[in-house]
Amino acid sequence: MILKTFTRDDVEIVSRESGFKGFYRLDILTLRHRLFRGGWGPELRRELFVRHDAVCVLPYDPWLDTVVLIEQVRIGALEKTRHPWLLELVAGLIDKDEAPEEVAHREAKEEAGLDLLDLVPITRYFPSPGGSDERVHLFCATVDSRGAGGIHGLEEEGEDIRVSVWPRAQALAAVEDGRIDNAASIIGLQWLELHAERLRQTAGTQP
Repeated sequence: MILKTFTRDDVEIVSRESGFKGFYRLDILTLRHRLFRGGWGPELRRELFVRHDAVCVLPYDPWLDTVVLIEQVRIGALEKTRHPWLLELVAGLIDKDEAPEEVAHREAKEEAGLDLLDLVPITRYFPSPGGSDERVHLFCATVDSRGAGGIHGLEEEGEDIRVSVWPRAQALAAVEDGRIDNAASIIGLQWLELHAERLRQTAGTQP
């Protein structure tokens, strides 16, 4: 059986209004789209959270088999957990004229004091496409984790970021027991579990 594949041409945006514009932006869309059973559906009104695309990086030391994680408070977790300081990957938003790789190197330095040695693309994905247009570019980067740690972040951006080095096995265990509970970190660490041996074999001499 051949299934119908829809494209962007099968969605009609009837109107798009600004609902809010601050640090982030909210647009209000009226739209309709073609139906699997044929024809066009009714007009739908949806709010769209408009964000810059993001870059997330899992810093991995293949010589010591460790990962570098950051920890900071997240307002989205305030009402859903007793521990809104989340263990995460290095991350940042893409400005209009930046390549994802540039953001990866910049944020690694700002958030964790790290120099990335080799940047390996993992995947690109939409974290919440039901209501946001954000797309995440996810990377793994080889780093020298000796001496990594401490408090980092830009004071002018209100960042207060704690950096720590974890044995890879302990970080994966934190995914399994729920201590690490955000999508980019889970995806990145599970990818690393599949590919760590290859990265270790090709890493060469420790810098």
